Amino acid sequence: MDEEAPVIYGLEFQARALTAQTAETDSIRFLVGTQSLRAENQIHHIDFDDENNLINKNVYVHREGEIWSMSASTFDKTLLSTCYNNTADAKSELRSAVWQLPESFNSSNVVDDQSNSHESLQLVCHLDTSQFGDIKGTLWHPAGESHTVVGVMDTHIVQWDLDSAASTAKLIGSTIVEGRGHPKLTCGRWNPHHNCSQIATANDTSIRGWDLRSMKQVYHMENAHAQLVRDLDFNPNKQYYMATCGDDCKVKFWDTRNTTEPLMVFSEHSHWVWTVRYNHFHDQLVLTSSSDSRVVLNNIVSLSSEPFGRLVEKDDEDSEEEDEVEDRPREPPKDGVISTYEEHEDSVYAVDWSTADPWVFASLSYDGRLVINRVPRTEKYKILL
Repeated sequence: MDEEAPVIYGLEFQARALTAQTAETDSIRFLVGTQSLRAENQIHHIDFDDENNLINKNVYVHREGEIWSMSASTFDKTLLSTCYNNTADAKSELRSAVWQLPESFNSSNVVDDQSNSHESLQLVCHLDTSQFGDIKGTLWHPAGESHTVVGVMDTHIVQWDLDSAASTAKLIGSTIVEGRGHPKLTCGRWNPHHNCSQIATANDTSIRGWDLRSMKQVYHMENAHAQLVRDLDFNPNKQYYMATCGDDCKVKFWDTRNTTEPLMVFSEHSHWVWTVRYNHFHDQLVLTSSSDSRVVLNNIVSLSSEPFGRLVEKDDEDSEEEDEVEDRPREPPKDGVISTYEEHEDSVYAVDWSTADPWVFASLSYDGRLVINRVPRTEKYKILL
């Protein structure tokens, strides 16, 4: 069995929502949400058995509607939030709710996707968005130290204080995001640095940073991309560095202290880039996914926190000749593409790293194909050795 071969799982339904189970540290687990107008919408709780290269799953009914985005709680592994399409009175709106999974993964609950025996997710509470319009995504505190949930709306940033025990989410603040032509927000990301007091949002081609304490703008990248910005992510190890992607087919890397020009631009995709994700531990590893049906693993070592090379610890019994070989400077790694993954046949809307294993990641395409891949062994050893 090839340990580097991808593991592919078909969901039977269309899908675009994928997130790693963030608060779970022992198992490689992902959550996937489906979209179906004619059948029940579902959450697939995926458990990847790395030793046997197998996928186990629990499937739950999502009663509210088609799932457009999803995020896992950072302080409770049983909690997640979904943004879904709610249709009532001939009106369609994007709303959000917090749900609870069973306490433990039930390996005996692996049933066929079309089964009628799926249990429903337990609703914790709805997030009240009625006065703000459509919600594009929900953000949980990066370190899991707060129960505040941030919502990225059409034109607002909204904060709720979640009390899951009482099944309530109290609205504690909101601010309107104004821009030329009043473009709607498309996405947001909570900054894990600066005491987790900042978030970044994208509207049309621009990106803005916000201080959550005062809701004042702290930086602005006007025309960061030539077309719509689809996603952004923060470098987990370098506090001022972030990556963005968009409909101009580009991935850009920025220093938020100087927003006039990007630090680097990658143009490896031939269509819209939907997702960009830094590896949680080794920030030179950056994943991107696109409507060109491809996932690209990039090496951005020149902007990373990792050194260009490390001296290997030598045994005292090593010969002088071996010492000389070890002490010779290694050729510095170069920025570029490590690998391109082409297992998908449709637009790849989402990609995410496992929080339990830094070398494993999952990608999801619109046709409902979930692919689990690993960083190539050769690249892994370059980083570790």
